[in-house]
Amino acid sequence: MLKQRFLVVLVLLPIGITAIVLGGWYFSLLMAVFIGLAAWEYAKLFKKGDFEPCISLVIAGSLLLALLQTLYESEYHLPALSFLILIAMFRHMISFEKGRDKAATDFAVTISGIFYIGLLGSHFLGMRSLDNGLWWVLVILPAIWLADMGGYFIGKAIGKHKLSPRLSPKKTWEGYAGGIAFALVGTPLLVLLYEKLGVEAPGFVTFWHQIVIAIIMSVLPTLGDLGESMIKRQVGEKDSSSILPGHGGIFDRIDSWLWGIVIGYYLITLVFYNL
Repeated sequence: MLKQRFLVVLVLLPIGITAIVLGGWYFSLLMAVFIGLAAWEYAKLFKKGDFEPCISLVIAGSLLLALLQTLYESEYHLPALSFLILIAMFRHMISFEKGRDKAATDFAVTISGIFYIGLLGSHFLGMRSLDNGLWWVLVILPAIWLADMGGYFIGKAIGKHKLSPRLSPKKTWEGYAGGIAFALVGTPLLVLLYEKLGVEAPGFVTFWHQIVIAIIMSVLPTLGDLGESMIKRQVGEKDSSSILPGHGGIFDRIDSWLWGIVIGYYLITLVFYNL
């Protein structure tokens, strides 16, 4: 299992870093693949739980929000979401008319997929398009990865006290603390590495900004992981799919990223830029 996980990371990490560095449509295309597959997995999970979301609409709606973010930032998100809600309602009204008694619940699942995967996922593109967007993405996402890595290895080595026994029995408080420690140490070191490579931080960013990022990105995005676990536990599935050997599905990989990228985006735009 560990060998499979390592090999997948070895293949995907260079692709991801290259797309982040190049930005533009290269990054948008990669994120479209991630968002589209995660949306598909999200809808398929609920189908395992006897729900009938409109899979094509969850995927198309999520990709539309990513496209609009790339072309117009978030200017057209509100009208797009408004019409997607109307289309979804109409689609599930037809389903009810044809005999599907749970069509109203199916409608809610369809809409939740578009919002959770599409709207949250569009913030990946929003962050990359910020001033110094390359630096922000290269700090925010690795802080989450460092926390995940620390949580995995420390939890496996010394974890005893369960963090959330029902949602995720393998997660421990020791692993959680280890993840925070990894992010606290690793994030400033990454910033120093970026300086050596010529990727400069925004002028106002201090060491304490880096520490705040490390703390927030190691403490809160874990809730995204637990949130996906809630869905999987309800429908009786271990992974969102088997696309990535040793990792599960794309949704399994980006569950904590979705929380981190949204929290990070507004931490930057609403807090850091206004200090």
